[in-house]
Order: sequence, then C-alpha cells, then structure tokens
Amino acid sequence: MKIELKEIPIKDVASEYINNDEEGVVGYGGKLNIRPKYQREFVYKDKQRDAVIETVKKDFPLNIMYWVKNGDGTFEVLDGQQRTISFCEYIDGKFSLDNLYFHNLTDTEKEQILNYKLMIYVCEGNDKEKLDWFKIINIAGEKLTDQELRNAIYTGTWLTDAKKYFSKSGCPAYNVASDYINGSPIRQDYLETAIGWISDGGIEQYMAENQDKPNANELWLYFQGVINWIKAVFPNYRKEMKGVDYGVLYNEFKDSEYDSGKMEEEITRLMQDEDVTKKSGIYSYLLTENEKYLNIRAFTDKQKREIYEKQKGVCKKCKEKFELDEMEADHIQPWHEGGKTISKNCQMLCKQCNRSKSGK
Repeated sequence: MKIELKEIPIKDVASEYINNDEEGVVGYGGKLNIRPKYQREFVYKDKQRDAVIETVKKDFPLNIMYWVKNGDGTFEVLDGQQRTISFCEYIDGKFSLDNLYFHNLTDTEKEQILNYKLMIYVCEGNDKEKLDWFKIINIAGEKLTDQELRNAIYTGTWLTDAKKYFSKSGCPAYNVASDYINGSPIRQDYLETAIGWISDGGIEQYMAENQDKPNANELWLYFQGVINWIKAVFPNYRKEMKGVDYGVLYNEFKDSEYDSGKMEEEITRLMQDEDVTKKSGIYSYLLTENEKYLNIRAFTDKQKREIYEKQKGVCKKCKEKFELDEMEADHIQPWHEGGKTISKNCQMLCKQCNRSKSGK
C-alpha cells in the first residue's frame, strides 16, 4: 500500500466546493469526493463545527486527514469529512462565527484561513488494505460505525443506490420498518441490518461481490419481503417487536405456513406469563420453539435453599447427598408443559442428573 503525506492549503480543498446534499459533496477543483452520494449526513453540532474554524483561525494544528486516490486520479475523503465540510461551508458563507461571516473578515484574516495548510495522508491500495488502515486511523472526530467504515471502502454504483433506500433520514427503509429496527439510517444501522440479513452475516463479502452492480434492487426487494412477512405472521404490533433479528427468522421460516390468529393467542398468553422475562423473545420462540429466547425466570437462591433443606441435600434422582453448590434447581413440571417457577414446582438435582435430564 502506498501512503504519501501532503500539505494542501484550505483554499485548494475549498476550490469549486459544491454541496448538493443527497447528490454528494465535492471540492478540490472537482477532484475530491468529500461525501459520496447518500453517505452519512453532516453530523457535527454547531459547537464542533465552530471549533474547527477556531482551530484554523488560531493557526493551531488540525488533526490529520486521510484521502484515497482513485485509479482515475480523483480522490475520496477517507477520514475528515466533517472537518472538511465545516471549513468549506464557512468559506461558502453558510454560517457565521461570533456574528462574523467569512466575507465580513479582513483580507488578512481571509488569507490566513485560505492559506492554512492541512496535513493529509493520501493512500493507494486494494480494498482490504484501505479498510484495515481506515479502522486503525479512525480515532479522531465523530467515531464511525462498522458500516460507515465499510461504506468508505466499498464505494460504487451499488452502494450509491443502496444508500438511497437505507441511509437517509426519512428514507424508504425507515418509512416501512422503523417500528421493527433499532438504530439510525444516517449512521448506517438500517443498511447494516439489511445486508446482514440477506448475507447471513457476511456483510463485507456481500458488499465486495455487489460493489460494481448498477443497483441494489435485490437488497431492497429482499428487505421489503422480510418486513411484509413480519406483518403477515404477526399482524398485531407491539413495542416488543422492535429489534428482533427478523432476517434470520425469515431466511429459515419464510416458506412455512402459520395461523396468525393462533400466533396472536400464544403471544397474548406469553406476554402475561411472569416466567417469561424477555418478552421480545416471544416472536423468535414461536417460530423456533427454542426456550432460550424467552429467558425463563430462574429459581431464586432463597427457593433453592428452601428445597435443598426439605430434601436434606439428597438428589431427587440419584438419591445421593450433595452440598448446595453441587446441585441445581429443576422444574418438576417443565415450563413448556405449564409448570411455574414456584417453590412447589422445584426440585434439587445434582449437576450430573440435572444436565442429563435437560432436553428429555
């Protein structure tokens, strides 16, 4: 990987600066892609933005920035987008500092800002080298999420189209799935979730394979299919439905048939079951029948001691005597058969007997 340190004055970076919002942000005479189309929006707060200008005006060092050089001689900002947009917007007259816009400054003050030299590392290399490097150097400014790191590397026609659906406030994915997905579109949580679902967790491989495709139709249609399937299987929405890993369930069970009426009856019953401590797990449990999703309430230490004393330390199965810490509490009538986590439904078994009994 080739890395070169350059000193570039702000006036060169701000040359031909254009901010077209969703259509992207460019500068450096049109050769620098400051924010590729539909990448995350400007997230600096006013205080952070103003701090960048104060740093430049006082001629203090601004943190090093990182660019990637493309094969056609153009560049993309790898790290430093927020700082770059901050000083470009100030020079462009989009905001004031201490009630002074850039055009209100003296010629000397303007020249000091425009001639301020930025320290920029320019790198050339393959995708893996750039991603590994980016993860290491991304230590300043607004910390990027894992998906934002990936987006900086796997740029292309496919990603541009995917961000149109998943990476903007009020984007189509947010409009159809905000009740079901955690996170923020502009921090790429929706995009990461969708790619993770369709790729069974192989996000980087999927992005690499699709990088040069003309559109992200496959991902968008798949995502809509997942959301429509959720609404068909579980039509009565509850707040506990937000954040469930639906893509994993869809991939496995989308071709199965379910009676949504009976599903609703089971959901209602389980929502009222005090032994079910993780209500959001009900949806995964009903499809997989795996009780681990429910976090069934365990017997308390007080209940364990009570039953241990009643049994005089003797395991109910093998009839051998054990210390309390050598035993485990067990439901006499299993939870899935209607047994409750109460003292009269508790028995103490030695660890070996209890674990050999599990699942039977």
